[in-house]
Amino acid sequence: MYYAVIMAGGTGTRLWPLSRKSMPKQALKLIGDRTLLRHAVERVLPIFGPERIMIATRTEYADVLHSQVPEIPFENFILEPEGRGTAPAIGLAAVHIRRKDPEAIMAVLTADHFISRVDHFRKALGAAEHWAAQGFLVTLGIRPSSPSTGFGYIKQGKELGESRGLPAFSVERFIEKPDREKAVCMKEGGDYCWNSGMFIWRVEGILNEFKRQMSPCYELLERIGAAIGGPDYLQRLIDLWPKVTKQTIDYGIMEGARNVAVVPVDIGWIDVGSWSSLFQALEYDALGNLSIGPSVRIDTHNTLTFGKKLIAAIGVNDLIVVDTDDALLICPRDREQDVREIVRRLEDSGQGALL
Repeated sequence: MYYAVIMAGGTGTRLWPLSRKSMPKQALKLIGDRTLLRHAVERVLPIFGPERIMIATRTEYADVLHSQVPEIPFENFILEPEGRGTAPAIGLAAVHIRRKDPEAIMAVLTADHFISRVDHFRKALGAAEHWAAQGFLVTLGIRPSSPSTGFGYIKQGKELGESRGLPAFSVERFIEKPDREKAVCMKEGGDYCWNSGMFIWRVEGILNEFKRQMSPCYELLERIGAAIGGPDYLQRLIDLWPKVTKQTIDYGIMEGARNVAVVPVDIGWIDVGSWSSLFQALEYDALGNLSIGPSVRIDTHNTLTFGKKLIAAIGVNDLIVVDTDDALLICPRDREQDVREIVRRLEDSGQGALL
């Protein structure tokens, strides 16, 4: 059987002050009248149905997220006591799915992406399932629309063939976020794509890679997995999870994995990771301004305003203005990555109530 795992455990610090620990970005209505998690579930419901959709998230998010997707059985929520990175989260999901079906294929998707070409995305999931069934660890690569320095890249190797009209390639290597010059060369080269963080593989295959490359994590996952369905599962998870080393799936597994394939796709993919990413997903006016909530502007260009109160802007350019009940963010668009630093300083200064 084919299962979907939607990763929904991130805190979304770059979307502060709207995204908070109590209400992370995947629970927010940033695009239209549905939350990011709701978008993610609706994209895959026709393929998997609610019984084969799993939500990987933190324990403290479980109730608020389940209220948004009530058709997903609560037992399909795979809960982490604390965040340990994408590799352990995916490994935990894999041992849960293995208990249901040792022969299963799992698609690892995310709750913080927006995809406009949903039909093409579903076709890509079908193509990736074909290659996963043959033993490949498959990633969906995004055909670059610009020489972005904000994403990692994948170097395509030889073509493996086609499924559902989509070609697949072996992966030569994963490349970290490049500088501008390298990004331009890779986009023009035509054989690179962005690393989307979406993966499709057999459960057995990914767990074998955990055993080979992250053996201490694998051993802990096996001990946790042995308790699934039993009365001591929760206590064992609480006891063992803090011992799992924090790691991402890219560093921990994919960069050193065997038999990796990529299916390059053009699915209208947007990583909703920062305030400026909303300019890609929502309609802005002729002067490049994007307003979510009431606003009035004079001589203002390329500016985002977000808030419940009226925001009036006069003679400003390239700004992000986000107003919430207890915090106001104002920053140049080219400094939006520094929102993380604001979050860190608030945490260091004991102002956790604002996080």
